Amino acid sequence: MGHAESSNGGNADFKNMPGETGNARRGLPNTVLDHSYRDFSSWRSNCCKAFVVSIEVDDWKGMLKKLGAPYVVVTDRKDSWQGLELDITSKVTPGLTYAVSASVAVSVPCNDVLATLRLEDGGCSTNYMRVGRISATMEEWRILQGTFTLKTLLERVIFYLEGPSPGVDLFIRSVVISCSSPPSSCKHSLCDKAGEENIILNPTFEDGLNNWSGRGCTVVLHDSMADGKILPQSGKGFAAASGRTQTWNGIQQDITGRVQRKLAYEATAIVRIYGNNITSATVQATLWVQMPDKRQQYIGISSVQATDKDWVQLQGKFLINGSPEAVVIYLEGPPAGIDILINNFKVKHAAKVAPLPRPAIENIIYGLNAVQNSDLTDGTNGWFPLGNCTLSVNAGSPHILPPMARDSLGDHEPLSGRYILVTNRTQNWMGPAQIIKDQLKLFATYQVSAWVKIGPGASSSQNVNVALSVDDRWVNGGQVETNDDRWHEIGGSFRIEKQPSRVMVYIQGPGSGVDLMVAGLQIFAVKRQARFRHLNKQIDKIRKRDVSLKFAGSAGGVSLGCPVKVRQISNSFPIGSCINRTNIDNEDFVAFFTKNFNWAVFGNELKWYWTEAQQGNLNYQDADDMLDLCEKNNIDVRGHCIFWEVEDSVQSWVRALSDKDLMTAVQNRLTSLLTRYKGKFIHYDVNNEMLHGSFYQDRLGKDIRAEMFKKAHQLDPSATLFVNDYHVEDGCDTRSSPEKYIEQVLDLQEQGAPVGGIGIQGHIDSPVGAVVYSALDKLGILGHPIWFTELDVSSANEYIRADDLEVMLREAFAHPAVEGVMLWGFWELFMSRENSWLVNAEGDINEAGKRYLKLKEEWLTHAHGLVDQQGEFRFRGFHGTYEVQIVTPSKTVSKTFVVAKGESSLVLSIDM
Repeated sequence: MGHAESSNGGNADFKNMPGETGNARRGLPNTVLDHSYRDFSSWRSNCCKAFVVSIEVDDWKGMLKKLGAPYVVVTDRKDSWQGLELDITSKVTPGLTYAVSASVAVSVPCNDVLATLRLEDGGCSTNYMRVGRISATMEEWRILQGTFTLKTLLERVIFYLEGPSPGVDLFIRSVVISCSSPPSSCKHSLCDKAGEENIILNPTFEDGLNNWSGRGCTVVLHDSMADGKILPQSGKGFAAASGRTQTWNGIQQDITGRVQRKLAYEATAIVRIYGNNITSATVQATLWVQMPDKRQQYIGISSVQATDKDWVQLQGKFLINGSPEAVVIYLEGPPAGIDILINNFKVKHAAKVAPLPRPAIENIIYGLNAVQNSDLTDGTNGWFPLGNCTLSVNAGSPHILPPMARDSLGDHEPLSGRYILVTNRTQNWMGPAQIIKDQLKLFATYQVSAWVKIGPGASSSQNVNVALSVDDRWVNGGQVETNDDRWHEIGGSFRIEKQPSRVMVYIQGPGSGVDLMVAGLQIFAVKRQARFRHLNKQIDKIRKRDVSLKFAGSAGGVSLGCPVKVRQISNSFPIGSCINRTNIDNEDFVAFFTKNFNWAVFGNELKWYWTEAQQGNLNYQDADDMLDLCEKNNIDVRGHCIFWEVEDSVQSWVRALSDKDLMTAVQNRLTSLLTRYKGKFIHYDVNNEMLHGSFYQDRLGKDIRAEMFKKAHQLDPSATLFVNDYHVEDGCDTRSSPEKYIEQVLDLQEQGAPVGGIGIQGHIDSPVGAVVYSALDKLGILGHPIWFTELDVSSANEYIRADDLEVMLREAFAHPAVEGVMLWGFWELFMSRENSWLVNAEGDINEAGKRYLKLKEEWLTHAHGLVDQQGEFRFRGFHGTYEVQIVTPSKTVSKTFVVAKGESSLVLSIDM
């Protein structure tokens, strides 16, 4: 192989690079760097090796055949930051915007390539600016693009390409950097020093009210208020937004041109309120963004409960996906007539926080009951009454473990048959209690299990709850509703992630005067890996199929012993994600989404309050844009949702309608939406969260729910119509237990509603497989496909988050009634729950994201071997799309085929 080589930061002599074609070069005037034709001797390999592979020399690992052009190889990489770098200090000028385009590939797919600037400013510390990112492959060249602007003169500016995992080779065909805009006229501009500079001008009002204005109100500068009782926390003064007549009135600053797209920013403000007859109110920081097409976005950054007594800190993050025409940041929120006071406002590039390490759970015994004297062999020793109730021990409870506990613990000695009887209860929180702090381990996942029963005298159904008081914070360990004299299983789960000083478990719930009985309370740590082995056997049964490939065609020359290689391209099991309209302006988001998901659901853009916020003013453009993206990438879409039964989620103009006009509006909504998108959405959530809300039913009668299903089916017969609700799978909400859900579905069907699917949202904490699987088993008797429609898990520790996500995905994939999983987002700052994302705001994949990708890879089948005497090759593989490669003495043939669901062996003829 002929090449010039350098290592450990030496100069690399790159010559004879080919010309770049296509979009990378189009429309970029004033090119200041074009290393597609020119000499590459000025580039340096950064602690690795690099050389040129050209047409005249030997191919590098066979990549020339795949990529079809000469290129630079960057190899022997020991860390992700190692790559190529070039000093461009003399080529760039502060105030100008530069566009970067690089044609890249990698030796191992699913690796990101990053374009980065290293900024050195004399005595200041070195800082870094990300310019662009793309997920690269080994099959084709991909164009990494981005822009940057330097706001001040720097001592050195180094451009470099980095990013793939250690050991992965980076291939570069060309790099172009072009000036794409004239110098900026703004003298107050952001210096990109890794977030050190505040982009808010006059943040402490040292320059009066310059750069600030009122948003629908007046802004006044003060050095004190309320006869000197209100003074600035720091500095000489503060501003007040006064004369507010609307909640959205406040103080604002135009930050257009000082924020960069796809960068995460942290906003921090010191605020308080002032006004008559109010002591506290919510103050919110909001970003108003207008795009070049005049589309407007409102991004909620953060909120805080402010008071009239002290200054408080408001803090949050935001990111702009697209290229905005105008950006304004402002404070809003309190009721009309209340002043918003602000002492200081900062907006800086958000610092990256190092992830927490995987927690070490030491000396844990899985399956060991943390409850002492659970079998009551020592009377009530270890127990005490919570409140002025009376505890006694009786006999006659079940001797067997409740099913969910038995599922986790396996073979277990029988229960004692004794139970605690709680009498003289005068409050619903009264019951048996025990301190269990010393028996619990931080970060372990605990399953809760018990038999419970109520005494006679209850006039209605009663809730029974196993609860934990963790330093006076209530933790739900599971709930069940009972209205008879039978023993009922109660099951749930919890986790403690911060060291408590006190943990008390107690059983509560029934009303005053109702006796409570508790037997066999178990609280034990769950070993998830043991269950995974069981699930893998189930997965093999329901998600795989035996396949026999028969090679036909005499001309093909296929004979005994010909090598065969089978590679699965994609698994057909639906795993999708929630997306929002603003997300699709971010090419990094789109790349991850289209590569790693095969279904989509829109977060808000199909909901009635979004498509018709004001009566008669329809907005389907956002949904149209998102649907267009999905169709272009062969991604199926769920329709969420036609109606939402929870009153707080119904727009005010709909709530204000008379019953007659409301019925007309409901019919119009159905006709408008389902006629426009007929055949476009595979599923519809018809009336969201009917177990938790009843707005339409209360206003229009019980029959309206079934009528919604009937009308939807009439307008779009091809769509499967779903019910959809939350806390169905975790045992913590009696309103949405599996039994209640089954009852609701059967009632709808009795009224003629064409219910076709069961939606479990899946917003869950500390999941335990046996509890989740039990709910799925119960719902499975309905015979409808079950989907997790909004799955997310939350933990500040990425490893724990990854563990929880893995539990849910494996349980879903292993259950025969589950036919799909939708994540409720994956990108930081665009999730409904804190600490639930898989990818951070600027595109870095965290441990939960890596676990998700690892599972997707695990659920692909690859096989190789030789053609047998019958001219066949047999394997067992996951359902999905495959590529087979057969090597004969005369040629190599590649074909694609599909393994569909089926119980019998699949025999496929491969025509040679």
